[in-house]
Amino acid sequence: MERPVIDMDYLTGILGRLLEIPSPTGYTDQIVHFCGDEFRRLGIPFELTRRGAIRADLVGRLKSPDRALVAHLDTLGAQVKMLKPNGRLELVPVGTWSARFAEGARCTIFTDRGSYRGTILPLKASGHTFNTEIDTQPVAWTNLELRVDARSEALDDLVALGFNIGDFVAIDPQPEFNPNGFINSRHLDDKAGVAVMFAAAKAIRDSKASLPVDCHLLLTISEEVGSGASSVLHRDVAEMVTIDNGTTAAGQNSREYGVTVAMADSSGPFDYHLTHKLLRLCSDYGIEHQRDVFRYYRCDSAAAIEAGNDIRTALVCFGIDSSHGYERIHASSLCSLAELVALYMQSDVTVERDRVRMGPMGEFPWQPTDPAECPEDPA
Repeated sequence: MERPVIDMDYLTGILGRLLEIPSPTGYTDQIVHFCGDEFRRLGIPFELTRRGAIRADLVGRLKSPDRALVAHLDTLGAQVKMLKPNGRLELVPVGTWSARFAEGARCTIFTDRGSYRGTILPLKASGHTFNTEIDTQPVAWTNLELRVDARSEALDDLVALGFNIGDFVAIDPQPEFNPNGFINSRHLDDKAGVAVMFAAAKAIRDSKASLPVDCHLLLTISEEVGSGASSVLHRDVAEMVTIDNGTTAAGQNSREYGVTVAMADSSGPFDYHLTHKLLRLCSDYGIEHQRDVFRYYRCDSAAAIEAGNDIRTALVCFGIDSSHGYERIHASSLCSLAELVALYMQSDVTVERDRVRMGPMGEFPWQPTDPAECPEDPA
């Protein structure tokens, strides 16, 4: 295998288009149509589940033990909890994110009749009225309200305009693509991962590379609420690599550059053999990388395992600062990750025995336990 060539203009271009499409969990139909059109343009066949998760297929020389890559289309957002007497809207979050990052956000509210624009504000938003109380108000969703850009001064006005409890609220991404490679936006989790998947698939198609086994490209629509890849897998998939973000906060080893290979998240360790294979690919092909463990993190891999799938799972990440807030990544990390994903698609299967769902010991792998297998202490 050769280190793949990633079309970065394509990668950042499709990321920009993905960010333009509102897709809070539960309101993802538009972005599903967009991704279906892109798979058609790339000449990659695909199918949809009833709710819209996508499974596209890159055909390999063998059908099994096949592999999958997964990223998620859904983002954080909100829903209307109550129509308020003052003509504003009470909200509840969709997904787990702080009210601190909702304050001041511009947004779109989707009603049964159409959409409206608005701003999410703290209950005490005016310093001219509340003085220093604007700085002491607790951070909580119950201390926020949505001001609608329409003539709405009472509950009856909201009803007349067509607002209802349960209406979806999409938060503006506010993307900035800087010439030095930094990308700032909301919802980079995980639209950047989706862009990486498309760019890696395009590299495979452009190079006409031969894949050893079938590779399924999965795009899920409910990762932010925990179900994610629970229903889109073929039962014969032997291994699945999730593409998502790696948090660069204090106490973590992730960086905004290179690839972060996760060793574990809050659901437990990832598969030893698949994870170490990815680490070897990084080392063998000179891809900058680091390892990390995430304590308060859950991804599509957990949903797949909890749904009863007997598969090896791993998580590879682009580094992200301020996850679930106003996020920042670097284009070089997306390039490194797309290179790793394209190499993984072309690599030999991790464990040949995985072709059998249940069977004798055969060639079941070993993990190193003998001290003689470890390098000598340089001291």
